[in-house]
Amino acid sequence: MPIASKMLLLSRYSMAMLTFLPDSPPAPPAFETVESHGEASVLVVCDHASSVLPPDLGDLGLAAADRFCHVAWDIGAAEVARRLARRLDCPAVLTGISRLVIDCNRQPGDPSSIPAMSCGIEVPGNRGVDEAEALRRADHWFWPYHTEIGNRIGQLWRHGHAPAVVGVHSFTPCIRSGEERPWHVGVLWNRDPRMARPVLDWLSARPGLVVGDNQPYSGREINYTLDTHAGAAGLPNVSFEIRQDLVADAAGCERWADILAEALEPVLADKGLYRAEVY
Repeated sequence: MPIASKMLLLSRYSMAMLTFLPDSPPAPPAFETVESHGEASVLVVCDHASSVLPPDLGDLGLAAADRFCHVAWDIGAAEVARRLARRLDCPAVLTGISRLVIDCNRQPGDPSSIPAMSCGIEVPGNRGVDEAEALRRADHWFWPYHTEIGNRIGQLWRHGHAPAVVGVHSFTPCIRSGEERPWHVGVLWNRDPRMARPVLDWLSARPGLVVGDNQPYSGREINYTLDTHAGAAGLPNVSFEIRQDLVADAAGCERWADILAEALEPVLADKGLYRAEVY
């Protein structure tokens, strides 16, 4: 299917989400979890899983279409993360609010943490956010999410092995200039190659896949969650970026959860992986 047609499908998918979101939830949770009864020493995280805005922030001055496009969340990433966690029989932690409220993959205080403009779209409700409001959002949304990740990693550590951490994101098929992005999936990593290198090799050997090594974004530039919870502690980690037109429906999400699981399973089967090693 041509990318233009896939973009139309993606747009319809984004707008269709309006039908399924609850009406003004009184207090959307800071995070969602997927539970596991398995023994896998792995945690899946999804930093941009939700497009939900808390009622007290209204619509942040955005049109409906903008509240459900890529500036608000990573379309398809949450469903891939849920399915991947179930496939690996491991827990997952997903954000419960839009990254326009506060971006859980940015250091609080970073200019992109509470953006007044994102991907060329103005966010009026974020203009002039003062220190008190920034701290309030961090206390309500950012820190509970990261505390939960830390708690889950601690629980896995107590099983006797250093756990692995896997991040799931998605990216737009085109950038705003109209340039098409050729990659189907990107593998993002910083210094620790233990998971990234074999996963890159496996995905690159799969016929028909265009795979990015730290493309379209680099894990050496924006990698707050994995650097903080995994890299700093020497835990093996890797993050995936999937092109959004490939995960615009349930079938696409299922397919990509299967692909990522197949790429990860031989890596995760190596008992030598589960040790702390700082690079």
